[in-house]
Amino acid sequence: MNKILSIFSLIFLSIIYSGCKNRNNEVIVYCSVDQIFSEPVLKDFEQQTGIKVRPVYDTEETKSTGVLNRLIAEKDNPQCDVFWSGDPLRNNVLRLKGITTPYISNQTELIPRYFRANDNQWIGFSARARVLIFNKKLITMDSLPGSILDLIKPKYRGKFAMANPLFGTTTFHVAVLFTYLGEEQARQLLNNLKTNDIVIATSNGDVKKRVIQGEVAFGIADSDDAFEAKKESRDVDYIFLDQQKNGIGSLIIPNAVSLIKNSPHNENGKKLIDYLLTRETEIKLAKSCAQMPLIKDTEVPSGIPSLDDILPMKVDYDQTSQTLEKTQTWIKEWLEK
Repeated sequence: MNKILSIFSLIFLSIIYSGCKNRNNEVIVYCSVDQIFSEPVLKDFEQQTGIKVRPVYDTEETKSTGVLNRLIAEKDNPQCDVFWSGDPLRNNVLRLKGITTPYISNQTELIPRYFRANDNQWIGFSARARVLIFNKKLITMDSLPGSILDLIKPKYRGKFAMANPLFGTTTFHVAVLFTYLGEEQARQLLNNLKTNDIVIATSNGDVKKRVIQGEVAFGIADSDDAFEAKKESRDVDYIFLDQQKNGIGSLIIPNAVSLIKNSPHNENGKKLIDYLLTRETEIKLAKSCAQMPLIKDTEVPSGIPSLDDILPMKVDYDQTSQTLEKTQTWIKEWLEK
């Protein structure tokens, strides 16, 4: 009887040990990038390294906000190792709150300095840009606005859409405008857009759908949405705004990745970050969702624009992060007007 009990005890301890071992060989990533594009990258990492990836994704409607708030709530008891965001602003908010920690490797050095935090608490890769998507049946190229500031003109009244500025890359875009224009001028711009009957969509994907279906003539969204729209409809095209000499430029939006301070699987988190910052990952994202690589000389499919050919909007990430938090209440009130 004692022998049988000993055997069962050994089996039980073996199971417990195996379970603990497997739990240690994992990495937990909170991700605000569309699951259809990010999941294949994470699965490839899992297959190549044997490290189990446990992802938590945002929804399309609460893009970046859901996991951001969760990371803030978990500050004193981190449950996540890596935050992979669709834009650097949320990573910078976490940086300013002391939730992320610096990490630099040989892969980090491949990324241009402008697309990294000064202390390497977030690193960018594979960028999108804010663009204007338009329906060629409803508006001609020479009738399009040349600047985001032109959207207040009466001739565009009720003809354009933008995603809810409380979520996703539109939050980033509006926060940058507040920083660039100043609070008074930015508020006036948004109020004038409201007067001009701007259509507030639920997401960038919703903007794309409304343009394709002809509900609006054009809308502001991301370049990956524009590429998808062109695949879905021959009637759709896109342009970069504010490209004229002395223009404010188009907002370039890199993905951003951060290591969470005191994370449960710190070393595996570093390995995942190294993998995300590879040329291989940038090629995958270029092919799957038309993102523009940040690593020099990375081969991409034809038709994807080069960052060298785009006048970028200048971004002060620290100031923009602070602006984001300061303006949220006002923007909520603006939406309800």
